[in-house]
Amino acid sequence: MTSGGVLRSVFKIGVPMVAAALALSACGGTSGGDNNAGGSGSGGKACDLKIGFFGALTGDAANLGINIKNGAELAVNQYNEKNANCKVTLTSFDSQGDPAIAPGLAQKAVTDKKLIGIVGPAFSGESKAADPIFDSAGLNTISASATNPALADNGWKTFHRVLGNDATQGPAAAKYIKDVLKAQKVFVSDDTSEYGKGLSDIVKKDLGSLVAGTDQTAADGKQDDFSATVTKAKASGATVFFYGGYYSNAGKLVKQLKDGGFTGTFVAADGVKDDGFIKGAGAASEGSILTCPCLPPDKAPEFAEAYKKAYNTDPATYSAEAYDAANVFLDAIAAGKTDWKDVTEFIKTYDKQGVTKKIKFDDKGEPAEVSVWAYKVQDGKIVPDQEIK
Repeated sequence: MTSGGVLRSVFKIGVPMVAAALALSACGGTSGGDNNAGGSGSGGKACDLKIGFFGALTGDAANLGINIKNGAELAVNQYNEKNANCKVTLTSFDSQGDPAIAPGLAQKAVTDKKLIGIVGPAFSGESKAADPIFDSAGLNTISASATNPALADNGWKTFHRVLGNDATQGPAAAKYIKDVLKAQKVFVSDDTSEYGKGLSDIVKKDLGSLVAGTDQTAADGKQDDFSATVTKAKASGATVFFYGGYYSNAGKLVKQLKDGGFTGTFVAADGVKDDGFIKGAGAASEGSILTCPCLPPDKAPEFAEAYKKAYNTDPATYSAEAYDAANVFLDAIAAGKTDWKDVTEFIKTYDKQGVTKKIKFDDKGEPAEVSVWAYKVQDGKIVPDQEIK
């Protein structure tokens, strides 16, 4: 969906198709073992190639990064099971979700010529800081979670993402607030981050005159006192509170909103769609609505089963998208495309069914198919509510 438009449904993946996609991805695509990068017994090609994960594994948003890393890792492990004589390594770059740390990590990554590509960066702020370095060096990235629309407008040839940006998620959230929640007054707040502010600005634009008040919180997840925001929200008369930010702040914020007497519905987006939000908010999280351009696990049951077997937990936000992103690079390796320029050309023409959608990119690196879902916190769990069309 374009800004202000109507989202079209794309997740019409039947179980047989998903199973087939998983089977193909597990063996690196349809190219066959003869085309795999390999050492002795594999055509003399290098067998010590790597795929990178770039995102937070520690810090206030670590849960989201771990979800993504696990999805990419599952794809690599499945590939290695089918290519035991020529394995690929997943190398992690822990950004802590900090845009100040990201450039140094990116500089480190581009010196490793065994890296075929990066799954990430995970967040919009660190993407803005690191992607110019990746593009200058020619190292390809496929983000499974960075949603700021402006990232695709920089002319970066190596930038790609497998999910819809906030120019689709923002209008979808506003549509849900207007059409489903029937709100007449909405209070909008954000955490001033590249992601949070960008998303909230889009939501405010689409809500128009329904916005009854605004405020901002700290961006680092370490704010503890939200009393000023609570007071403003209550005074606005709003029946819906929209927050653009991450789960650490959101958990504390919604708890204080409810404790302070705000009785409306709390709505946030993909940065809050994590069990860490429920842990931080407790019972106050019940009934919260969380939007996300990510696939509900039950829409890709074969992937969900494999993920749970590997990690003893259900796949979470962007695990499946990261799996799809990693498999693009694994398919490039299987096709013998290991030079960074060759990988760029390979991605340009990539067109294959993944577990979340058909993976194909336009000339700006955006996905050809987009969908946004609303999730709801119910009985202490984040469950799908509906696709926002």
